[in-house]
Amino acid sequence: MKIIKSVYSKIFLFFVTLIFWFLLTNVFDIDHIISGVLSSGIVVLLVVDICLQGEWEFSRPIKYLWFFYYIPIFLWEVIKANLDVAYRILSPDMPIKPGIVKVKTKLKSDIGLTFLANSITLTPGTMSVDVDKENGYIYVHWIYVKTENVDEATFIIVKKFEDVLIKIFG
Repeated sequence: MKIIKSVYSKIFLFFVTLIFWFLLTNVFDIDHIISGVLSSGIVVLLVVDICLQGEWEFSRPIKYLWFFYYIPIFLWEVIKANLDVAYRILSPDMPIKPGIVKVKTKLKSDIGLTFLANSITLTPGTMSVDVDKENGYIYVHWIYVKTENVDEATFIIVKKFEDVLIKIFG
């Protein structure tokens, strides 16, 4: 039964990757279709086994819907952070107060922690430095430390991502 779920997951992820390819390229001639099919197939064959280790199975398709809900949230946070960093760069007095803060996370799975840490790093102005899985902390370099309080920093940096990632990765 697990093999069947794995096959369905691979097929589903192939089509998701292929649709993503078409959205990115926005070209539908035969060369691009073949390239998309080959690229999607290679990605699924090389990467899907890493993603399907327990916490990301097709048996719960709602996780995929939550993932698609997560994408615009992530993109919105990246846009806001880009504007904030641009303001800091263009401002004459360059208001920065860099430092490393400790934030708490409820995520326990490796893939969930990886998604959270990467989401933080891909958001300009913050960068994940270390993950303490045992105690549930991520150490983050922040371009402007607004607070050193763990709970407040967690709310500002992590909360926007974590609420949805918990629904995806548990």
